[in-house]
Amino acid sequence: MVKIMLKKGFSEKVMEYGKSKGFTDMEIYYSAGSNLSIKVFEQKIDNYSLSQSEGVSFRGLYNGKMGYSYTEKIDDSSVEFLVDEAMENAEIIDTDDEEKIFGGSSEYTKIDNYNPALEDVKEEDKIKFTLRMEEEAKKLDSRIESIQYCVYGDGSDEMSLANSMGLSLEDRSNAAFAYIGVVAKEKDDIKTGFGYKVTNDFTELDPCKIANEAVEEAISMLGAETVESGNYKVILRNNAAADLIDAFSGIFSAERVQKDLSLMKGKLNTKIAVEKLTLVDNPHLKEGFASSSFDGEGHATYRKNIIEKGVLKTYMHNLKTSEKDGVESTGNASRGSYKSSIGIAPSNLYVEKGDKGLEDMIKGTDIGILIIDLQGLHSGLNSLSGDFSLSCYGYMIEGGKKTRPVNQITVSGNFFNMINNIEEIGSDLRFGLPSDAYIGSPSIKIKSLSIAGK
Repeated sequence: MVKIMLKKGFSEKVMEYGKSKGFTDMEIYYSAGSNLSIKVFEQKIDNYSLSQSEGVSFRGLYNGKMGYSYTEKIDDSSVEFLVDEAMENAEIIDTDDEEKIFGGSSEYTKIDNYNPALEDVKEEDKIKFTLRMEEEAKKLDSRIESIQYCVYGDGSDEMSLANSMGLSLEDRSNAAFAYIGVVAKEKDDIKTGFGYKVTNDFTELDPCKIANEAVEEAISMLGAETVESGNYKVILRNNAAADLIDAFSGIFSAERVQKDLSLMKGKLNTKIAVEKLTLVDNPHLKEGFASSSFDGEGHATYRKNIIEKGVLKTYMHNLKTSEKDGVESTGNASRGSYKSSIGIAPSNLYVEKGDKGLEDMIKGTDIGILIIDLQGLHSGLNSLSGDFSLSCYGYMIEGGKKTRPVNQITVSGNFFNMINNIEEIGSDLRFGLPSDAYIGSPSIKIKSLSIAGK
């Protein structure tokens, strides 16, 4: 779609008209995508949806102010609309913040995040896969009473960015995912389990492994009880650690820092965590869900350590925030879609893995709790102060072994204190599902966190 649009000269027509109306620097951003979702229930297709989206946005400088506009209709009838709408938008903007159209970086790292073979997978094979995943989960254990949900999905995205300064960039990516939630029951005790996989290679999706992950978790939680309240050593399993990092990732945004909404202000090149902790933003990660050679403003992306061996090395910048701080953009300008204005977001953000497996971390723990799921992340934490109080569940660790499942507990602490009390970082780096598949972490062992139980 990108190449067709450019061949038609749509971008050139918009910018020609924009110039005639008094715009100086201008930019056209185009994005298109398709998404498939297959849900099954009781060996029948419960829901099948295929959606497609396509749109273009225009932004440009008019009398020194940046105007924005967008449309889903990409033909000659939209040329004047885009420019006139952006002009009206620029005239009512009341801010001294300076925005720029970027002329381009000296070089861009080539990123290939598109697998053509994924597009060739037959619909019937996707359906068979999803049905098989549900079937496997049901037969793995007689205590599996029902399947909450069983889903396969995939999607592809492409985008282009062109501006009046001669910049022309294109990118495309695709991915597939599968997940299942199961319900286990023993007498009156009911527990749930979850398993998932994200990849852009359909052959890497194993319905048996995903089903087994969900079933094992549900069965292992049967008989869970609360624990005595107190301070415990805590191991956050990789998925739980990633969820917590995701919730606090905004503190590294330069925009938040400049607005006094982050305690990271004034902390550059100072120690904010234990030496074991390195937090990486890597837009060039192979098969990374958010890998790209350029950001939402066309700036070249690059791998960077946000925290390096405990020291805060950089904030995440776009052009506006980097101009304010007198530094180069870090290539973290983001656009949620063609409808969105420029923001800041990480690419593939993850904790650099250590050399200990989860089982070894458990063996080295005399008394503690392994947390495998955190709940209430949107309401149970304060990203400004760092305080959190979250419902969770997992397993009691005694004598270096998981001894029993635990639930109805709440873990409390402070994120900034926590990253200074990390004892070990595991080797089991894992990223999340599509909604947060760009955030990853290995399991992390904390010296002490408060657990409220009975």
